[in-house]
Amino acid sequence: MSRKLVPVVMCGGAGTRLWPVSRDTMPKQFIPLLGEVSTFQRIMRLLSDGAVFGRPIVVTNAEYRFTVLDQLQAIGVSAQIVLEPTRRDSAAAVATATQLALAADDHAVVGVFAADHVVQDGALFVETCRRASEVAAEGRIVTIGIPPTHPATGYGYIQPGEAIGEAARAVAAFVEKPDAPTAAQYLLDGYFWNSGNFIFDAATMKAELEAFEPDVVGPVVEAVTQARNDLDFLVLDAAAFGRAKNISIDYAVMERTKKAAVLPGHFGWSDVGGWSAVWDLAEKDGEGNAIEGRGYVLDGANNLIRSEDALVAVIGLDDIAVISTRDAVLVTPKSRADKVKDMVALITARGESEAGAHREVQRPWGRYLSIDLGVRHQVKRITVKPGGILSLQKHFHRAEHWVVVRGTAEVTRNHETIVIHENESIYLPIGCVHRMANPGKIPLELIEVQVGSYLGEDDIVRIEDIYRRS
Repeated sequence: MSRKLVPVVMCGGAGTRLWPVSRDTMPKQFIPLLGEVSTFQRIMRLLSDGAVFGRPIVVTNAEYRFTVLDQLQAIGVSAQIVLEPTRRDSAAAVATATQLALAADDHAVVGVFAADHVVQDGALFVETCRRASEVAAEGRIVTIGIPPTHPATGYGYIQPGEAIGEAARAVAAFVEKPDAPTAAQYLLDGYFWNSGNFIFDAATMKAELEAFEPDVVGPVVEAVTQARNDLDFLVLDAAAFGRAKNISIDYAVMERTKKAAVLPGHFGWSDVGGWSAVWDLAEKDGEGNAIEGRGYVLDGANNLIRSEDALVAVIGLDDIAVISTRDAVLVTPKSRADKVKDMVALITARGESEAGAHREVQRPWGRYLSIDLGVRHQVKRITVKPGGILSLQKHFHRAEHWVVVRGTAEVTRNHETIVIHENESIYLPIGCVHRMANPGKIPLELIEVQVGSYLGEDDIVRIEDIYRRS
């Protein structure tokens, strides 16, 4: 292969099928579902193989930008992070990556990968991408098809056609998610699961987008041309990008192009589409129980137990999932775990904030966890990473008390700067202008006690912010 494949990872989605762990404020691609790193970090590590891949492009949105940056830094991977100013379906993201790749190389070959999938054989995955890029360089749009292991009804399928080279086949048809009898027949007929990962010649993809969906590619080209750099991010022009048609790449191109090809992927793939899939991939004990956290099972088999904090005990039950977070608990038979999305819709309709938000909130400087909330008080545990600096701000309705429990805090209070050490505290009266920074080499941890008539996050008047949040 004469040129390196440009890998693109799309991670702007906010899935609900792994609730209550995955929520809008921290979706599944950023969560360590299997092992110590997130699925996003797993795929980024694979795509950092410099023998096959060039510098990755990550397409996300402003809400997740600092999470993306933090997770990349944690694994030592560099990438161009592109921010969509408004949410669009995958066609706009693909068009964005295509335009960026062509700006650097007229003959670029691009690979688009999901941030929330898992592959079990990383070396074979990389080799499959290399082979797919060779086919794509001939002017093809290559999708990676997964040989089915069972008649799944939750995936789209690909019907392979005539042979192209040694391993690839032309795509005869993309078909929607089937019913069970049809899925069984697809297995017999040699169909593939559609993984949603594909590799293409950038010029070919742009030409197909222009032919099929000019209302996508035209605004995106303008948005890329007028993009601006902001800190470590490339921000697409909002006005232009907002005019891009909201459509998936499957409907926009893949199901209409005559240049689609499929290459089998035998590397052990999962879209981790629900808690049953997590159990499939997780390590298990002798009874088939997969347990993470403080979980115990007595007289039960093939269960998934996951607990962030509380002790979870299960007696005499088989084939269930118990997922316990700090503020929500899910209990379901694994066979009914596909109903989690419906449950999230139900509790959302009832106005429950836990449907989409975690109690622990990520910020560019670190994170905070709400420990206790009353009518006129709130207690938070705040962690500031080394070098992190909160915004210079004030409040109209609350005073704050900060108690340092680990590390050192450099506190600005009006016109004075005070250094607060472990087991020391400081009082910030209503209306005072204040800021906190961590000048040390270890995380700063403190307890914040808020007291006042209104405790909402919108009672923050930011005067200055190094992270450029409005």
